[in-house]
Amino acid sequence: MKLSRLYSNKPDLFDPVEFVPGLNVVMAEIRLPENRNKDTHNLGKTTLGRVLDFGFLAVRDAKFFLFKHLDLFKDFVFFLEIELMDASYVTVRRSVDEASKISFKKHEVSRQDFTSLSATEWDHLDMPFERARDMLDSLLDWRALKPWSYRKGLGYQLRSQDNYGDVFNLNAVSQHSYWKPFVAHILGFNSKLVDNHYAKEHEIEQKKTTEATVKNELGGSIEDISKIEGMLLLKQQEAEKKQKLLDAFDFRTQDKDRTKQLVDEIDEGIAALNAERYSLNQNKKKILASLEEDQILFNPDEAQRLFEEAGVLFKDQIKKDFQQLIAFNRAITDERCRYLQEERSEVEAELKRVNAELNVLGKRRSDTLSFLSGTDVFIKYKHLSDEMVTLRADITSLERQRGFLHRLQELRTDIRALTEERGHLQTQIEVDVEQQNSDKSSLFSSIRLFFSEIVEDVIDRKALLSVSPNQWGHLEFKAEILDESGNATSADLGHTYRKLLCIAFDMAVLRAHLNDKFPRFVYHDGVFESLDDRKKENLLAAIRRYADLGIQPVITLIDSDLPNRNEDAGSVFSENEIVLTLHDENERGRLFKLRAW
Repeated sequence: MKLSRLYSNKPDLFDPVEFVPGLNVVMAEIRLPENRNKDTHNLGKTTLGRVLDFGFLAVRDAKFFLFKHLDLFKDFVFFLEIELMDASYVTVRRSVDEASKISFKKHEVSRQDFTSLSATEWDHLDMPFERARDMLDSLLDWRALKPWSYRKGLGYQLRSQDNYGDVFNLNAVSQHSYWKPFVAHILGFNSKLVDNHYAKEHEIEQKKTTEATVKNELGGSIEDISKIEGMLLLKQQEAEKKQKLLDAFDFRTQDKDRTKQLVDEIDEGIAALNAERYSLNQNKKKILASLEEDQILFNPDEAQRLFEEAGVLFKDQIKKDFQQLIAFNRAITDERCRYLQEERSEVEAELKRVNAELNVLGKRRSDTLSFLSGTDVFIKYKHLSDEMVTLRADITSLERQRGFLHRLQELRTDIRALTEERGHLQTQIEVDVEQQNSDKSSLFSSIRLFFSEIVEDVIDRKALLSVSPNQWGHLEFKAEILDESGNATSADLGHTYRKLLCIAFDMAVLRAHLNDKFPRFVYHDGVFESLDDRKKENLLAAIRRYADLGIQPVITLIDSDLPNRNEDAGSVFSENEIVLTLHDENERGRLFKLRAW
């Protein structure tokens, strides 16, 4: 399958592009001296790839240039003519204004112009977008991509400048589960194992999320299921007994239980609390007495006056000794008072607690005595009914907890089973990777040889394409340039060599699938940028060699990136290879003959 023709309903604003079976060159000529040092020229060599993507039914995106500048492009209708595997052709018609309506026309002769074709002459007219994608998928018949559609690998056939950042992952933000199974597939690995492995991981994560939700529903306290079942059984038995009493309207058993509760629980509790309160009050009384006693009543000054009146000399030294003794006693007394105050606070807090509990028990005693002494059977019925309501609420809560605990056990069982299945898949992936790596006739071995051959032809360095599972069972894809000793270097980290690795990878994959129903074209934007002349010539030779094998390379470049040749060597490209020439002299030199947007 190859590109044949791209044109529009406005040939005066968009020149038709006639693709050839071999090498196709889109040349951008910088004719104005002031533009030679610019990084970007907006002539359309990159935009051509985007228009091709539009023709291959890219999803509508407000950021896509055709829709972003709808005022300029809303009247455009594009026609993409594609050569199919059986040498017939299909033309895809898609307008910008009605981008979700697609038309198809199959034909035997190439280079057709269906801009004026009537509605009745189209094989399929204005098909809905998703159905149109399915139709194109069946027409292209890229069976080697299955179970994926033709769109999945199209990014490797239409490499723009934005897609040279990573050899394997075209979109840096996409999840590994999105692109790794597909890359494994086109490299010859068992992609179903890889896909299932990611699916199991996703399922495990979902189960763990649900498990966390169930734990939150339990309020953070996870009781033993056996304890919950036991408490539920006791509550249900108690509820059955009370219900029987209510149904029989007989409260003798209830009176007996209330009497036992009054004697065994409430009265004993009140007695114990009263004893505790008496003890605490006694302690408080002693503490208060101690605080009052700890006062020093001796005053040395008064004692000195008294002795002077009596005619007795009171020497200063004796007064000083008394003052030191008093200061010492006061220090001891202060510390003792502090401890007594702390103990007093504790006693008062305990008294407050005891009084509160006595009030509760007193209320319960009063209610129980009222129930026992009551002669109105309806009051007793109401009391018992209230207890039944509380019991049923407890039972409902326990049943809810039991349900959550059962669900939690099921989830944990499922997680263990899924984890075990994931482990089996990881083992199978490791076995498959080892087989494909060790089998010299495998598809992967062929691709890695073609890949290294291209890189070596261009920069005289071998390159290594490797695939291995990490500790979690995920495949890791690497493309590295080797030094003379066969060790990986950091050369592939540079943009120029990374682009070369991308080009080599895309072409190696196409060559390895030449005998399969697989795309035969590849579009590389700016292939020669940053390479020296010798490497440009080497890369061009490799691209031409692949074109001779039946692959259709489409390359874009600026004339300043052409390798320098002497006059005897001739032109770099033949006239037949250059399918589109762009220039910066005026609007007529752009892909779209419009003002810059």
